[in-house]
Amino acid sequence: MTTLEQLMATHDYLIADGGLGTMLMAAGLEQGDPPEMWNILHPDRVRAIHRGYIEAGSQIVLTNSFGGTRFRLKLHNLQDRAFELNKAAAQLVRAEADAVAAPVVVGGSIGPTGEIMEPVGAMKYDEAVAAFAEQAAGLAAGGVDVLWIETMSDIREVQAAVEGCREATDLPVVATMTFDTNGRTMMGVTPAQAYAELSLMNLTALGGNCGNGPAEIEGVIQAMYAADQKFPFVAKSNAGIPEYVHGHLHYNGTPEVMADYAVKVRNYGARIIGACCGSTPAHIAAMREALAAAPIEHELVETAVATATPTRSRTRRRRG
Repeated sequence: MTTLEQLMATHDYLIADGGLGTMLMAAGLEQGDPPEMWNILHPDRVRAIHRGYIEAGSQIVLTNSFGGTRFRLKLHNLQDRAFELNKAAAQLVRAEADAVAAPVVVGGSIGPTGEIMEPVGAMKYDEAVAAFAEQAAGLAAGGVDVLWIETMSDIREVQAAVEGCREATDLPVVATMTFDTNGRTMMGVTPAQAYAELSLMNLTALGGNCGNGPAEIEGVIQAMYAADQKFPFVAKSNAGIPEYVHGHLHYNGTPEVMADYAVKVRNYGARIIGACCGSTPAHIAAMREALAAAPIEHELVETAVATATPTRSRTRRRRG
């Protein structure tokens, strides 16, 4: 079993996976149904999606557990099955990762609770910590290598998630936020502020995901890299901007667009590069090929330090 730290020590960059929700919908998941139940009802379909990303070149694959806290699961009366569903999610990716010779790191996806933290909202900090700890315990029991907190908007919720993870296990933790509101998170956090706060949490890596397409994440990475040229940053952009076409949500970011984005964020300082909503294994394969073919342009990395500003990104969706 290879750890994330070992992979980062031996690679200039790592390729993460892409959209999970997008692939689940294509496989038959109905709008509004809990994706986490598919870990029990349709494990073969979920495994096939993970396998597709591994075959496309993903070295980090996230579990089908984005909405796996008891607060999100309560919307479907599944709150008492949080541990079970998260453990099952981890076991599915673990099985696919262990079936290939190349090292694949299994990341336990932990999304926001959907609640607003006090004092703005009603979510008590201790309740959030307990919910995240329960989820992390299930993911750890299923065999993940790292806990992957993602699509967060509130620093306090990230802090609660990190604390919950650390209560449950000693696995490494990664955290990303989404900066989809005029270069800030929904709660007003800039990329520079996110780095300043999250870098104090002893994370293995941090960065941005989801949002409003590649240009936004490119700005996030530039701003974070300007703050610290040595920290491992994560870039997982949506495949462009969503729009409804013939009644279906379609993202305008083609594999070629995402390949260009992958090279740019790598040159701006990202160490872990993947995709999010609207992306597929075809996007990841194109990104992998482009990264392998394009040399790192160090002058762009240095330019990112000189020119980046915390508000560079342009304009919250669930993962995938």
